[in-house]
Amino acid sequence: MDRAFLLNFLRQLAANNHKTWMDTNRADYHRARAIYTELVAELLRGAQRFEPDLAPLSPSDVMFRINKNDRFQQSNEPYKRHMGAGVKPGGRHSPWAGYFIALEPGGESYVGAGRWMPEPAQLARIRQEIHYNGEAFHVMRQQPELLRHYPQGLDRSQALKTAPKGYDRTDPDIEWLQLKSHFVWQSIPDADVLRPDFPEQVLTAWRAAQPLVHFLNDAMTVEE
Repeated sequence: MDRAFLLNFLRQLAANNHKTWMDTNRADYHRARAIYTELVAELLRGAQRFEPDLAPLSPSDVMFRINKNDRFQQSNEPYKRHMGAGVKPGGRHSPWAGYFIALEPGGESYVGAGRWMPEPAQLARIRQEIHYNGEAFHVMRQQPELLRHYPQGLDRSQALKTAPKGYDRTDPDIEWLQLKSHFVWQSIPDADVLRPDFPEQVLTAWRAAQPLVHFLNDAMTVEE
């Protein structure tokens, strides 16, 4: 698959991010989208081997649209500068933790896993699980395989300034209870995106984050 064409298309889109250009280059967009779809299909097949709950999904269930969502638009550009997918039970918009891949030229591609900005009730359950099972949480987040693929560990850019309601600011786990997202990610150079073994690299990174994904989904599951 010609991922070089895909990156080049996204590079041109970033420089010409308006509807007129997209309409003129619609054929190239569909070719780039097909290349990305082929990549996602391969990744989905690989992920389904170690995550049976993903079995019902197809690429269309997990791929995000390239059009920006007006609710989150921070610029006048109508299109995203990347192509992305959220591989998790129920598809890209489901509330569960899962696996992510986005391609964007200039070293802005990334592989990631976890749950970004969960709903308040979900977040409360995750915090409760960290509080009740701190030892298991710390073993999970410090696993050598996880840190080999995501050296920065859990992203801490989204966090409260103080203790969440119901927790003491002197709690030994306070820095983890303050998190509003529970997500790991690692940027990918363009040269790696173009490597023949790139899909295997992504799947290996996702597999390394599987304990995190399971910890989060177990925490968010409401028992009947």
